[in-house]
Amino acid sequence: MRILLATADAEELNWAAQRQWLDGVFFTPPLIARENSEAEVAALLAEASRISGGQVYVAARSVHEEQIHQEARELARSAEQTLIVIPFLEDLIPLMVRLGSEGIRVAASFVHNGAQALLAAKAGASAVIVPFADHDRFGHSGYEVLADVRTVLDASRLECDVVAVGLRVASDVVRCASTGADALILEPAVLRAFLQHPLTDRGFDSYLAELSRLTGP
Repeated sequence: MRILLATADAEELNWAAQRQWLDGVFFTPPLIARENSEAEVAALLAEASRISGGQVYVAARSVHEEQIHQEARELARSAEQTLIVIPFLEDLIPLMVRLGSEGIRVAASFVHNGAQALLAAKAGASAVIVPFADHDRFGHSGYEVLADVRTVLDASRLECDVVAVGLRVASDVVRCASTGADALILEPAVLRAFLQHPLTDRGFDSYLAELSRLTGP
């Protein structure tokens, strides 16, 4: 299962890459809003691609078809493994098909069930992004949604990655893995939090105490 880090901070990307915890990068519009020109955005994506050596997901900064199309063509030239993230909305489905015919890979966001995943994949999406936490927040099971999406795509024999977003606790990783999710989108703070566990501190304290008894006077 791949980890896509949601950050534009090169230091955070290098930190994760040095530990082999970085398989790709996920950019939302706010993450690249500080860049003042298309050239700066292109340089940012190219650097992220170099550090991660993996896919770079970039969310479109417009909701208008022609503007997204122009932006997608420019962004796709910035990094070899760029996927343009487009909301799964009826008006934008023809654009997904159009970009696919031009060799530009697309990820469909806001996919909430297996039926939507099927339609997005048939329209040419290379990945579907499922907001895992949104369903849990409204009393539904994000786990079941991911499992349904995986089942539908596998049964249809469509090559389309299932990407989960919105994870907050370590148990979410287990739940997503058990559904067969291909990738997780994590913020750096969440990834760092996964390193922590109260039993780790307790166990290490015991280990140090044992060492002190062995090496003491």
